[in-house]
Amino acid sequence: MASRSRGLAYALLAYTAWGVFPIYFKALVGVPALEVLAHRILWSLLLLAVVAPLVGRFATTLHALSREKRLTVLASATLLAANWLTYIWAVQAGRVLEASVGYFVNPLVSVLLGVLVLRERLRRTQVLAIALAGLGVVALVIRLRALPWLPLTLALTFGLYGLLRKQAGVDAVGGLLAETILLAAPALALVFLRARAGVAAFGRDLPTSLLLVAAGPVTTVPLVWFALGVQRLRLSTVGILQYVTPTLQFLLAVALYHEPFGSAHAVAFGFIWSALALYTWDALRTLRNSTPRAGVALPTPPVEG
Repeated sequence: MASRSRGLAYALLAYTAWGVFPIYFKALVGVPALEVLAHRILWSLLLLAVVAPLVGRFATTLHALSREKRLTVLASATLLAANWLTYIWAVQAGRVLEASVGYFVNPLVSVLLGVLVLRERLRRTQVLAIALAGLGVVALVIRLRALPWLPLTLALTFGLYGLLRKQAGVDAVGGLLAETILLAAPALALVFLRARAGVAAFGRDLPTSLLLVAAGPVTTVPLVWFALGVQRLRLSTVGILQYVTPTLQFLLAVALYHEPFGSAHAVAFGFIWSALALYTWDALRTLRNSTPRAGVALPTPPVEG
């Protein structure tokens, strides 16, 4: 019981931290999103290089960088960078509400990718859940007369990222270290070129420089919390807790940043929340009716933002 309580506390800390990411990236609104991304990669790399050996994950990093895994991890790193960049830009552009839609829909996108790529079979309730989420996206297209490219980009890049991570078979901390190693060269080049041109944000003033350095712990600490939590919790519990993150993003967008929430959003969210409720109910029912098996794959951590 004590172990589960600690696991729940760690998981809640991780999902809450990811949920309030917009506050951090809003503080860097004067720094171009691409430069923020570069610093996030570099400072995360430095901190993960210390953390991974301490938590016994350095061996999996070396495995992820081996010849047979390298291309898959490079692809996952590219998707992660695209997801991070899109999210940072969305927050700085005042589109946190749209970003939250992407992470609400993401679990259902992952299920759909499992069908299309891994040939997994869906139950009727899962089909209905995906259909409801699809109706939510269609409602946005019709009411706003525009394709909601931002939430779709976030959902697809992270869904594909999770798929590649599953195929690569590497853990959260060791895998992210391998990915940041592969992304480090272009990130360092960008920082160097901006510094040489005299337009670098780092060194401009102390608060901005400290915020950029903080990208390392902001990225790494919630990931370690997640890893500690998921070891002690049932996967069904982790599956439900993942909705804490987009819910907090949604609340920040509407209550703190006063982003417009019109009838089109209300209709879309109605469909999406109904889909998630149905999906969660089906997942819980299935887990109760099945015998837990050893070695079940852990979910990919939602390293949003």
